[in-house]
Amino acid sequence: MIKFKILSKDPDTKARCGILKTSHYEVKTPNFMPVATQGSVKTLSPADLKRIGVEIIVANTYHLMLRPTSELINNMGGLHKFIGWDRAILTDSGGFQVYSLSKLIKINDHGVEFSSHLDGSKHFLSPEIVVEIQKEMGSDIAMILDFFTSYPSQFIDARIAVERTVNWAKRSLDVKSKKKPHLFGIIQGATFKHLRRECAERLVELNFAGYAIGGLMIGEPSMLTNEMVYEVNQVLPEKKIRYLMGCGYPEDILEAVSLGVDLFDCVLPTRNGRTGMAFTSGGKVIIKAGKYSADNAPLDKKCNCYTCRNFSRAYLRHLFNAGEALAGRLVSYHNIHFYTKLMGMIKEHIKKGTYKQFMRKVSKNFDFR
Repeated sequence: MIKFKILSKDPDTKARCGILKTSHYEVKTPNFMPVATQGSVKTLSPADLKRIGVEIIVANTYHLMLRPTSELINNMGGLHKFIGWDRAILTDSGGFQVYSLSKLIKINDHGVEFSSHLDGSKHFLSPEIVVEIQKEMGSDIAMILDFFTSYPSQFIDARIAVERTVNWAKRSLDVKSKKKPHLFGIIQGATFKHLRRECAERLVELNFAGYAIGGLMIGEPSMLTNEMVYEVNQVLPEKKIRYLMGCGYPEDILEAVSLGVDLFDCVLPTRNGRTGMAFTSGGKVIIKAGKYSADNAPLDKKCNCYTCRNFSRAYLRHLFNAGEALAGRLVSYHNIHFYTKLMGMIKEHIKKGTYKQFMRKVSKNFDFR
């Protein structure tokens, strides 16, 4: 069983520190999960991640079921052994990728039929199949198959998404299987408060191991995101872990933590790192800019990661201009370190009861969009 225990709370916000015990690792929350879509956090090795202090990563069911297949992963001893990672793994259901990457999609109450974006081969995913695939891979936490709408959404579409998501949630729990992964329910409802609350209430009745808030961070204003998160967290059990899917900008993480969210994930640290954008204590740095051509300072003067201890901004800019693969690797390393350090500072201030003051102070430099 996974277990979640709240260890401390901030007196002025809903922020809380806790520990999520999985079969592979104890994850301290709030926590940011780097995205290992195809079993790899792009450009970084498992040793890099451990050195930084990463405790849990997110892999993607859609991509791994297509290549190399969950059957092969199972035959290789499971996902942890296959990718050389002995800490916690959460696997996303792949629903978002089905809707966004696949062609010729057919969706009904039974599930989703789609064509692979790789070779056009046809596949079918049902709530039951998604659970079985994640069981084969052996992840610590598995997400159910859900249905969401784009932003902005019509009310009728959001209503359909809620009904289908709740129905699929029930079917996911009904799967009779030994060593079934611990399932998180996913709350939908677009940007309609009463639909969000209703979906949360119905999923809470099903008693999932934890709860994710999905269908947000897809272009809606931050104020609207926060309103939906606040509404949902009014309903979710305090003793269950809460995960805001796809939340990656530091300023959004800070706000969501204050609303009682425990887990986050996003591709931003590595995607932006590979294109030369660094997250720093002083704001974003576009390292390709000409003003850094002779800058001997580290990427972030307040950072002690491997990149900042050893290399100058001038050298990093040179690597990008020269097309060297090391460029994206070094900035991605720094970015993941930045996020991990930020989450550590968040936990520290929650424990001290000074999170609200901390959030106000650092938010002045956190404009990364």
